[in-house]
Amino acid sequence: MPWSNQSGGGGPWKGGGNNGGPWGGGGNNNGPWGGGPNRGGGGNPPDLEELLRRTQDRMKTVLPGGGGRGLGFAGGALVVTVLAGLWLATGLYRVEEGEVGVELVFGEVTSQTGTGLNYNWPYPIGEVYLPQVELQREMTVGVQEFVTGSQVRSQEVPAESLMLTGDENIVDVGFKVQWRIQNTSEGIANFLFNIQNPEGTVKAVAESAMREVVGASKIDAILTENRASIQNDVSTLMQTTLDSYQAGIEITEVQMQRVDPPQQVIDAFRDVQAARADNDRIKNEATAYANRVVPEARGEAARILEAAAAYREQTIAEATGQSERFNQIYEQYKNAPDVTRERMYLETLEKVLGSNAKIIIDSQAGGQGVVPYLPLNELTGRSSVNRAGGVQ
Repeated sequence: MPWSNQSGGGGPWKGGGNNGGPWGGGGNNNGPWGGGPNRGGGGNPPDLEELLRRTQDRMKTVLPGGGGRGLGFAGGALVVTVLAGLWLATGLYRVEEGEVGVELVFGEVTSQTGTGLNYNWPYPIGEVYLPQVELQREMTVGVQEFVTGSQVRSQEVPAESLMLTGDENIVDVGFKVQWRIQNTSEGIANFLFNIQNPEGTVKAVAESAMREVVGASKIDAILTENRASIQNDVSTLMQTTLDSYQAGIEITEVQMQRVDPPQQVIDAFRDVQAARADNDRIKNEATAYANRVVPEARGEAARILEAAAAYREQTIAEATGQSERFNQIYEQYKNAPDVTRERMYLETLEKVLGSNAKIIIDSQAGGQGVVPYLPLNELTGRSSVNRAGGVQ
């Protein structure tokens, strides 16, 4: 209900708890005669008779016919009118940039206003809340931050950060959560009236969600490559839980800052991680070598296959040509056997004797039978050499 806002119970007059009841003093909202939330307010409720008496005394000094005599009915009415005007003037309020004004009348939300000067019924009839809907809030779990002078120091909180993984190991997790108010009419109303301590609620939900996700994961994945997935799972689980509470809170980011084994075993974990890194490095080198050698071997095999295929085609083509040439010669041989035999004989002699030194002997000639032979081709070649060398 709207009465159970973040100040904690107490009914429409903010009584009970820290507020001291509808007429009492003490507390932050000061009963029905105080300033109400976001408007200030005094301590105990004012004494109306004393206030009227003092006002009458002041009016006597400025009105004609004063000097200690009573004001009568007209004077009392004027005082009441002035007081009523001052009371009504307290209904003015300003909504700054990034805020939303939530107006209540008799404890019920009536409207929401934007940036600028606005008016609502004065307290205790009306109230105004000014939540900062555009403010990005941040909180840490597992780490306590505090300011020392001009420096921000942090201290680990093991009660929050030590968590049990799915493979029964312990991991030390510190993370940050960024959140803001849902910038919708329903979301703003839920934030104001459905949860008493927003910061504490977000922190408890964040720690619970992180423990659940870490408890379903193995320590190797948490310490190495699975952080982004864990952050997304925690953010989704937190949002689902807060929506079920109707908290009016939107989770914008979950960021894991520190994920380490406990201090007592961190050295052993570092040795294990170093060994795993070496294992991964060796595997990567072997994979790179295989990626380099296998393509070369495949290329060489392809080259050999192509060469063999080319040799086969060449051999087949030459054999085919030889057979066709033989067939053609045979056809000519059938037409003129004597001429063909003579031509084949002469061609064979040309091939055999063409590159050898020749001496021609005529058995029918007289004497030794040696026929004079002038090798014109050789003389022509020798003359060309002499001319090139400058010999005449």
